[in-house]
Amino acid sequence: MTNHQYLTNVTTLKLDSDTCIGCGICTTVCPHAVFVIKNKQAQITQRDRCMECGACVINCPVAALDVDAGVGCASAIIYGWITGKEPSCDCSDNSNGCC
Repeated sequence: MTNHQYLTNVTTLKLDSDTCIGCGICTTVCPHAVFVIKNKQAQITQRDRCMECGACVINCPVAALDVDAGVGCASAIIYGWITGKEPSCDCSDNSNGCC
C-alpha cells in the first residue's frame, strides 16, 4: 500500500524538528512510508501519503509529531476502498465528495 496517495495538501500531520531525537520509530510504525531519517532527524518526505492514522504520534517518545487522527478523510477513503463506494467525510461544503 505504500504507493497510495490520499488527498493533496490536506493532511494535518506536523513534525516539530526541534523536538525530534531521530529515534526512527516513526519510520517503523508508519504504514505508508511518510518519514525518513536524515542527518539523525525525522523528515516528512511523502506528506500526501499520510492517512492520519496516528501511529507515529502515539509511538513518538518525545511528542515531536502531531496529527488529528481519525478526522474523517482517511476513514472515508478506507471505507470507500472496502465498500467500493465514493468516499465522503463530510468535512467540506462539497457534499458530493471528500474534502
